[in-house]
Amino acid sequence: MNNQAKPAKKQGSVRSPGGPLVISSENGVNACKRAMELLAAGGDPVDAVVAGINLVEDDPEEHTVGYGGLPNEEGVVELDACVMHGPTHKAGAVAALQNIRHASSVARAVMQHSDHVLLAGAGALQFAKAHGFKEEDLLTDEARRIWLRWKEKLSARDGRQPENPNFHYGTITCMALTAGGDLGGCTSTSGLSFKMPGRVGDSSNIGAGLYVDNAVGACGSTGRGEANVLNCSSFLVVELMRRGATPEEACRQALQGVAQRTE
Repeated sequence: MNNQAKPAKKQGSVRSPGGPLVISSENGVNACKRAMELLAAGGDPVDAVVAGINLVEDDPEEHTVGYGGLPNEEGVVELDACVMHGPTHKAGAVAALQNIRHASSVARAVMQHSDHVLLAGAGALQFAKAHGFKEEDLLTDEARRIWLRWKEKLSARDGRQPENPNFHYGTITCMALTAGGDLGGCTSTSGLSFKMPGRVGDSSNIGAGLYVDNAVGACGSTGRGEANVLNCSSFLVVELMRRGATPEEACRQALQGVAQRTE
């Protein structure tokens, strides 16, 4: 059986303002530079943003993504990521992926080489190894020290939450628009620091952490992943733009909804 994804009919495109564009979360400056280089050479938007995000996933000083990301409560780094390709309206994602630093690249492989959208846990790792990704320990010495300090401050009243919790929110989203008007996006994260093993937030959820519609626009969002998942924030922003809202109006409405429905 051939599990190669079937080619999809190209979707409509948005109007380019005269050249390629790349935007990202604040930790993605280097990712934007790399993605722009590839777009300028005629590259695919998803390939461009994944190549950019790989640089951040490689950075041991970035404790919210990839190698050096902060672990779960047991000291194990679990990664989530997704990609979405505007021209084909296809997506791929991985959740709770261990021992593979480039979760974004594995998510792209899911999109390109399977008929699935999301693979999780052991299945995601098995898929990654089958497609040539190498296993390695993602917990750096510095991330381990941060985790050990957290364990030392565990509350005596609650074996899970520390007193005066200082949770680290971190994720990178990077989105690209080609000169021809095609969109692509990627979100990658090590998730909520010191989370329960197996916890999956928004970054691997199409519609929450990322949504791309080639005829309308793209949105990546994060924060408290559970709130984002419950409100399908990225999909909502794109849908509001479809109905005529400006990007600013769409984001404001989505955030107002999150605020109203989140305790």
